[in-house]
Amino acid sequence: MTHELTGKNLINGRWQSAAVGSFSGVNPTTGDALSPTFAEATADEVNAALTGAQQAVLAVRELEPRWPAKLLEAIAAQIEALGDELLVRGEQETALPRPRLTGERARTCSQLRMFAEIVRDGSWVEAVIDTADPNRQPLPRPDIRRMFRARGPVAVFGASNFPFAFGTCGGDTASALAAGNPVIVKGHSSHPGTSELFAVAVAAALNECKLPAGLFALLQGTRHELSRQLVEHPLTQAVGFTGSQRAGRALFDIAASRPSPIPVYAEMGSVNPVVILPSAVRDRTAEIAKDLAASLLLGCGQFCTKPGVIFVFGDNDRQLSNAIAAHVNASPAATMLNHSLRDSFVQRTTAIAKVPGVNQLVEGKSVQHAMMTPALLETTAETFKNEPRLQEEAFGPGGLLVHCQTADEAVACLNSLAGNLTGTLQAGPNEDHATVAKLLHILESRVGRLIVNGYPTGVEVGRAIVHGGPYPATTDAASTSVGSAAIRRFVRLIAYQNTPQNLLPPALQDANPLGIMRLVNGQWTNRAIV
Repeated sequence: MTHELTGKNLINGRWQSAAVGSFSGVNPTTGDALSPTFAEATADEVNAALTGAQQAVLAVRELEPRWPAKLLEAIAAQIEALGDELLVRGEQETALPRPRLTGERARTCSQLRMFAEIVRDGSWVEAVIDTADPNRQPLPRPDIRRMFRARGPVAVFGASNFPFAFGTCGGDTASALAAGNPVIVKGHSSHPGTSELFAVAVAAALNECKLPAGLFALLQGTRHELSRQLVEHPLTQAVGFTGSQRAGRALFDIAASRPSPIPVYAEMGSVNPVVILPSAVRDRTAEIAKDLAASLLLGCGQFCTKPGVIFVFGDNDRQLSNAIAAHVNASPAATMLNHSLRDSFVQRTTAIAKVPGVNQLVEGKSVQHAMMTPALLETTAETFKNEPRLQEEAFGPGGLLVHCQTADEAVACLNSLAGNLTGTLQAGPNEDHATVAKLLHILESRVGRLIVNGYPTGVEVGRAIVHGGPYPATTDAASTSVGSAAIRRFVRLIAYQNTPQNLLPPALQDANPLGIMRLVNGQWTNRAIV
């Protein structure tokens, strides 16, 4: 498949532009503007996209419930049909290497197909049926049946650091479509051409499946007002977001201030604490230093799961910190996703280095265009506990080592942390069990995923994964943006009481025409009710 980029917005199956403003993607490696220019979406176009989405809600209401499965599989196939065109444009707009983007494309298609499997199985709706009991005393029990159903139009804001897997056709879009919702994507301004190519794939898949074009729209733009209009629109029913805490919280506040507030599932900043216990330091200094530095700098430190704050204690902690610093110092400069992120990282690390009690082990330096050399700083537990700025994410190639004198100091530091996506514990086989358990319990209360003797970068896309955490890692600690449970963000529970069989959704009918697992009168079964 080849597609000449239009620079327009996709609304109700048509590429269109009001031509009131434009912007360009920029190559982070060269600093050059990329063609074509892209049209800024207007308030009228936001309204048109959401009106079309609401019409699509009505159009698919009577379809066989598994219709999203075929669509998701078709989208994956259409993405693959884009071939190298997608990889070339992605490389130009993000400076991410071709092998990384190739792997990310595979992940994107894999998660689309995973959700297709979940939809085809059908049991994800969690149907629960309590049949009527007219003989119950003191009052008869009514027939009540409940299940998950789609919310309605979902606004998705793609991320800069994963332009494929968290972009236009990323996990938020896949899970929202899987639940049967229309999706309106606000394309990321750092990679507008990549966003358009993904939208081409979705449009082709909708046409192939003969589904309403209003099920998907792409709106491009750089203005904060566009984001506000999309979240404030009365037809928008939920929001998926991956990005900075500042932007995520702004969308959350806008959604909460609506006359009818809606949920915002925002994945935001995280320092992803790592605690390295004494016997692990003693037994595996060289191994940990090498692997931890690699995790710290993976993707130029632009992973939301980057191990940003590392707590070390024990007699050999200085040996470990020097070894980590040696690996970081030996790492070459790399190009960040855009100039803005590079400049923010420089400002952040410069500010941290000026905090009394903080020492610079490796000084990060900005190079030409969006390039950056890695940075590594260190401090004491006392300074860390008393300086809130040290607990804020520095998005880029660098981290902070915190030297603790005792396990109690490490416990106190962990207790001072806010919510994070991940928490990691490096421990040896002979560590004191009570100490290990205490540290794990504290981490458990502050993160969405615990890792023991591993590293947080690399998120497995599967049914058991949790990619979330307490605020400010996310705005909803009960949710995940990766894995099969992500579908639960974009549904709502609805119960039907004393409803005739012909008016019930198939998942709740006595005959169970879908053959799904249901909880019927307290027992799991896929049998019909007779």
